[in-house]
Amino acid sequence: MAAMAALCRRLRALGRGLRGVQTPPGPPRYEESTAEFGFVERLLPPSRIPEPPLHPKYPTPSGWSPPAGSPPELPYFVRRSRLHNLPVYLGQRQGRRLTALRRIHGDIWVSGGLWGQLGGSEHPPKPPPPPLCPPQALERDLRAFLGSLGVPEVQVQVNEVTGTLRLRGHWGHEVRSWLLQRGF
Repeated sequence: MAAMAALCRRLRALGRGLRGVQTPPGPPRYEESTAEFGFVERLLPPSRIPEPPLHPKYPTPSGWSPPAGSPPELPYFVRRSRLHNLPVYLGQRQGRRLTALRRIHGDIWVSGGLWGQLGGSEHPPKPPPPPLCPPQALERDLRAFLGSLGVPEVQVQVNEVTGTLRLRGHWGHEVRSWLLQRGF
C-alpha cells in the first residue's frame, strides 16, 4: 500500500514538471509524403472481401464450389457467408451431434405445420396461410432429400427469428451437397 502511494506521488510530481514545458506557437511542422504510402497500403486490411478467383475445375482441392449463376426460383434462399462458403456447421451440444444450417431467408417451415403430423382428429384444422405467403418448403425439401438417402426421420428444430435450422446428427456433407445441387 505504501509503495502504491509513493508511486502516485512520483507520477504527480512528473505531471507538474511537464506543465512547465512550452510548445512553439502555431501549427506543428510536418511534411506530407505520398511516395511511401504504397508500402503502408500493403499492410492495411482490404476494405471488402474480394470475389473468389476462377479455377480450372470445381470443386477445388479444398472442396469449395461456387454458387450457380443465378439463384433458384424457390420460396427460400440460403445466403453464403461473407467468405463465400455454405453456412453449414457441425457441432455438439450436451453430447448430441448437431448440424446447423444458417442464413436462411424466406420460408423455412414444413407445409401444414403440426396439424399434418398430428393426424387432425383431436385438433381443429389449421387455417390456410395468407395468399402472399409462399408454400412452406425448406424443411420439407430437406427431409425429403435425407429420406431419399435412406435416412430415418430426422429431428429438426427451426428458429424463424435467426433464420437457422438445426438437424439432429452430423449431416454436413449431405446438406452441403444438397445445397449445391439446388444451386446455392
